[in-house]
Amino acid sequence: MKTRKLLALLLLLGLLSAALCGCGGGSTGETAESKPTDGSTPGTEAPGDPQGAADHPNEITVGIAQDLDESLDPHKAVAAGTKEVMFNVFEGLMKPTPDGDLIPAVAEKYEISDDQLTYSFTIRDGIQFHNGDPVTGADVLWSIRRCMPGGEADIQAVEALSAIQEAEYKENTVTLTLDQPNTEFLSYLTLAILPQGYDGQDTAPVGTGPFQFVSRAAQDNIVLERFDDYWGEPAYLEKVTLKIIENADSILMSLQSGAVDLFAHLTSTQVQQLGDAFNIEEGTMNLVQAMYLNNAAAPFDDVRVRQALCYAVDRQQILDLAFDGYGSLIGSSMYPAFGKYFDDSLTNYYPHDAEKAKALLAEAGYPDGFSMTITVPSNYQPHIDTAQVIVEQLKEVGVTAEILPVTWESWLNDTYIGRQFQATVVGVDASTMTARALLERFTSTASNNFINYNSPLYDSLFVKATSSGGDEAQTAFYKEMEADLTKNAANVYIQDLADLVAVRKGLEGVRFYPIYVLDLAGVRYTA
Repeated sequence: MKTRKLLALLLLLGLLSAALCGCGGGSTGETAESKPTDGSTPGTEAPGDPQGAADHPNEITVGIAQDLDESLDPHKAVAAGTKEVMFNVFEGLMKPTPDGDLIPAVAEKYEISDDQLTYSFTIRDGIQFHNGDPVTGADVLWSIRRCMPGGEADIQAVEALSAIQEAEYKENTVTLTLDQPNTEFLSYLTLAILPQGYDGQDTAPVGTGPFQFVSRAAQDNIVLERFDDYWGEPAYLEKVTLKIIENADSILMSLQSGAVDLFAHLTSTQVQQLGDAFNIEEGTMNLVQAMYLNNAAAPFDDVRVRQALCYAVDRQQILDLAFDGYGSLIGSSMYPAFGKYFDDSLTNYYPHDAEKAKALLAEAGYPDGFSMTITVPSNYQPHIDTAQVIVEQLKEVGVTAEILPVTWESWLNDTYIGRQFQATVVGVDASTMTARALLERFTSTASNNFINYNSPLYDSLFVKATSSGGDEAQTAFYKEMEADLTKNAANVYIQDLADLVAVRKGLEGVRFYPIYVLDLAGVRYTA
């Protein structure tokens, strides 16, 4: 945590312990509003700033805080950061827009039958993969079937595709027939369409997006180039180098030195230290940041302990001390950009109440508290900052928490996949523009249920939600699922993080989406 804020917190805890008692906006659909760090007019260059379209090649370097998955095959991707970047390389039959809509991509158009069971997609005429092969109906069906449950072990199966009863293609039309209506089905067809006969996706991925993959140097960079035969509006930039910079100090140095032109997901303190060479775009990260708890590990297998931690953590203080007030408080596994599915009544379900936290701990058999470890990926400064405030807050209710910083690879393998942890502070994304993507992971049998949540009611509500034909009924079931997570204190929910993006002056076109992506196609030098 930044020294200034940590000192402020310690002072507050020391002077106002009686009052503290030991605890603690959705993305726009437009290009983000620029906020210059020096008070100048957005889109203009500071005097002497060498950046500009006339002075440099039509390329930029973008900093990212972690390497991508070992495999770049989009159907195997686990990390949100991999999906975030490869959004520029791959497309599905449909693709999301910054406004939260879905539009045809590999498909030129589609029709849905009156009974909502049959979906017919017309493949876009002349569309081709980055290797020059035309996209065919066979490629589309193979890509969809590859992601259906029960397939290859290393493929991230899409459970919703199990509803497909028939799949066929004739010439340039692909037809999918479901066993029952699903109002969210189109969102799952954003899954990447890949060439069926190509076997190099792990190391040299091939898609249909506005950028094509060029090279990768592990733990160093990924290079993308504009795909000149792209079916849609071409990208402005000819080349983008994504530079992997995991160290927080190195991030600032790389920006200030001119080595990096754009960096997303910065902290407010990093932004304040940048100087006058950047504009700051502000959106939301569309993540559920929480202290995720291993519900199968003692003492977190006791709901009273989990509830005590929820009362002990002062979420507003986290926003104020670690994020200068940026961020949107949440109370369950749903963030505000999902609109109708977001239940704001859960946001303050656990008001800060240290005495109630102590009483619950005593009732659970921990009158003197206990010790715990919070595992945090060390390359994500916002999560480290959050964990450091939580550690100080938990002291007031007798809980001694220690932060265990780990590499991203270690977190992914040991914490997320291996489930070897007590608590961890991270953000979880939706992956598709569906409420189901956020909520399905906590069903007892879900392979990505890394917190080991097990609620028979929750499981039954999910079955009802996915089998209900009407949108209104489905929405109601999803909200009941959110309430179940909250009431059982599955996790200590904190916020949807603000997304602060540093963009070197002379560049524009950053766009925010309702899901976690980094869209580089619109980024360009100003005239």
